[in-house]
Amino acid sequence: MFKEMDQDFVLNTYSRNYINFKQGINATLYDDKGRDYIDFTSGIGVSSVGHGNARLANAICEQARNLIHTSNLFLIEPQAKLAKKLADLSGFDMATFFANSGAEANEGAIKIARKYGEKKFDNKKYKIITLENSFHGRTITTVKATGQKSFHKSEFSPYPDGFSYDQNIETIYNSIDDETIAVMIELVQGEGGVQPFDKNEIQNLAKFLQEKGLLLIVDEVQTGIYRSGEFLATNLYEIEPDIITLAKGLGGGVPIGAVMTKHKDIFEPGDHGSTFGGNFLSARAGIEVLDILESYKNSGLLDEAFLQFEEKLNTIYKKYPTIFSEHVGLGLMRGFRCKDGDILTKAIEACFKEGLLVLKAGKNTLRMLPPLTISKEEIEEGFERMVNALDKIS
Repeated sequence: MFKEMDQDFVLNTYSRNYINFKQGINATLYDDKGRDYIDFTSGIGVSSVGHGNARLANAICEQARNLIHTSNLFLIEPQAKLAKKLADLSGFDMATFFANSGAEANEGAIKIARKYGEKKFDNKKYKIITLENSFHGRTITTVKATGQKSFHKSEFSPYPDGFSYDQNIETIYNSIDDETIAVMIELVQGEGGVQPFDKNEIQNLAKFLQEKGLLLIVDEVQTGIYRSGEFLATNLYEIEPDIITLAKGLGGGVPIGAVMTKHKDIFEPGDHGSTFGGNFLSARAGIEVLDILESYKNSGLLDEAFLQFEEKLNTIYKKYPTIFSEHVGLGLMRGFRCKDGDILTKAIEACFKEGLLVLKAGKNTLRMLPPLTISKEEIEEGFERMVNALDKIS
């Protein structure tokens, strides 16, 4: 019934699996038939504190009973608290604009960069360089910022100009011209194949841009909120960008995006806005998620999960040399590079049949983004199911 309802009344923009999940407990999901699935996807990196997290649910319920929304025309106490919490955990003196998604956060970052290029230079600077295989969102502008031609479909053109794409970090330097204002990168390309960049290359780029007075925008929509092992992948790479964007794991499932910048005076009232962004409900959820994960990190449990996951990845990789060519990523943002796309499709389908949820990234990467609070038992069970699945296709 619900499948037909979905097909009749929901726009056809997703190739859905019509499983009907009814409940979740940490990294385990249950469908309407009572079957359990170990979740190595966390809603594409969103359910950072797991499914059915009691602390998050209680915080959301308490806030909803009092106030959900008043608009940004008035003070929103949890928004102010969340902005301060982000600055404190990042270690950067930054102010934050709150939106509803990663794409919106990246739109805000682009607007900040363009106003900076108009305000701070005699000649207008507006061009932004991104990287091939990057992913920055689904709006018209962020699709254009995405360095993958497959997203630049002609039926959605014309796209905004001012974006160009480099193959790697080293070629960026030669692409900068008199109209370039910023470089926008992911420190680990998620949709592009779970590909981390070299730390020294990133640090050299950050230093070069700073010397030239140009902006570094780091898209941490997927890598942020402890996904890399530190609060930000930026912290792990030991750089200080001008602008950082966040979303996904920040709300634990409640939609929220954020763009942080050290250029606190660049916007003025009327330059940007959002009806829903950072309202009482989403901001309160964000605070609770950060409190949970900060404690989890400080307790050592997060690092233990990383180590256990890493050990399992090494074992699987060595066991199936005919399926995988390498394993990639960091923290709990991991992937196996499959020999080809057909093997990837078979692996994802086989894992699903065994009760394990995994993702596709790029052309041939099996991606894993489990909840950060995933238990030792769930890690063990998940990889047991992966072995059962891979045995069937190897």
